[in-house]
Amino acid sequence: MSLPACPKCNSEYVYQDQEMLICPECGYEWNPSEEPEDDTPNVKDANGTRLAEGDKVTLIKDLKVKGSSQVLKIGTKALIKRIVDGKDHQLDCRVDGAGEMMVTAAFVKKA
Repeated sequence: MSLPACPKCNSEYVYQDQEMLICPECGYEWNPSEEPEDDTPNVKDANGTRLAEGDKVTLIKDLKVKGSSQVLKIGTKALIKRIVDGKDHQLDCRVDGAGEMMVTAAFVKKA
């Protein structure tokens, strides 16, 4: 009998306890007959399109950079490196000409 690897840590040392599978390394428990949970935050752009890590986005309005006199112009492209579950800024991006910064998803559209 072969059990699947742990979805959290990919450990092969999984054991079964009644209908649940348990990983002894990270302590994660799951029911293999249920759909796996999606832990990525559900972040949408200004048009309602769901964004994912690695997507390329474009700014839809001029944005002032907090703590600087720099302004990011409309149409500036960015690459989403990471999506975080924050109330102010959800996207950790590499913005062309400005470097690394956090951007609010409501001010971008998927390129």
